[in-house]
Amino acid sequence: MSQDAVLRPHAEQQFAAELAVLAEHDDRPRPPGWRLSPWAVTTYLLGGELPGGAVITPKYVGPRRLMEVAVATLATDRALLLLGVPGTAKTWVSEHLAAAVSGDSTLLVQGTAGTAEEAVRYGWNYARLLAEGPSEAALVESPLMRAMRRGSVARIEELTRMPSDVQDTLITILSEKTLPVPELNSEVQARRGFTVIATANDRDRGVNELSSALRRRFNTVVLPLPESVDDEVAIVARRVEQIGSSLELPETPAGLAEIRRVVTVFRELRGGLSSDGRTKLKSPSGTLSTAEAISVITSGLALAAHFGDGVLRAGDVAGGIVGAVVQDPVSDRVVWQEYLETVVRERPEWRDFYRACREVS
Repeated sequence: MSQDAVLRPHAEQQFAAELAVLAEHDDRPRPPGWRLSPWAVTTYLLGGELPGGAVITPKYVGPRRLMEVAVATLATDRALLLLGVPGTAKTWVSEHLAAAVSGDSTLLVQGTAGTAEEAVRYGWNYARLLAEGPSEAALVESPLMRAMRRGSVARIEELTRMPSDVQDTLITILSEKTLPVPELNSEVQARRGFTVIATANDRDRGVNELSSALRRRFNTVVLPLPESVDDEVAIVARRVEQIGSSLELPETPAGLAEIRRVVTVFRELRGGLSSDGRTKLKSPSGTLSTAEAISVITSGLALAAHFGDGVLRAGDVAGGIVGAVVQDPVSDRVVWQEYLETVVRERPEWRDFYRACREVS
């Protein structure tokens, strides 16, 4: 299938040109099995200009030291755990790290309450198993087993959503770098370059805490929410442009003023304080993350393009904001109405936004 027809290309496909340019200019030492050096991987994540004028776009906006620690962890025999509240780009960073280190971000296990042990270790083709008995041909490899054989990066999303007994199947893999297959009286030993990047958050319901034995196998990097309004506005604007291009939305300018307004609303509500420091606010039950701000603006662009005059206005984002804030129809609605009346209504330049929100509240 042509990449033009793919809704969401993998990172190594979407940014193949940048990865190729980095590899061409990368003359620094590379750990065994790595496509790029740690310096080049960090440059790919944070962006920069290379000799000759080639520009690498930033994939992550945040403290450089965090990315350096994450990349350095992958260069050791330790696994990496990206921890943070929802919407702090854990999955995004994990995908781009895998793409830059091993050129393949698809070796993925998605953690859920129903994730079985076979998803982490291996399974069986039961038709062949019954017909032939245990054999290599009947074995169904998990993404982790394939990563071990290839010397690649394996990714585990939402590690703490997995049942505790399934989590603990990782202990032998991470400590011994070996996956026993007792049915075949054999084992798979990891090739050099193999490592694991896991993501987790402790805000969702149904979270299973990691055992101390498993937690010791990881180096943990906590990804924070964007430090400043300007940083968050830049992140939202960049991702909205990328998503709009991917979805081939009609050309609709996403004004920074409207993005800044959405970001400001989210930051004030999750911080419990107005931006001028004068008004204390109740926080709703939702996270109001950067990812949700991106979703609100993208939906607003689609409304403006298909049902408006092609210009993003307050009415286009009001419905998305109300939907993001009011997760609990009782308590969150009270929080939202109080915010509208005590903060939004008092800002003369936000009168259009106030009216639009009142209409959909």
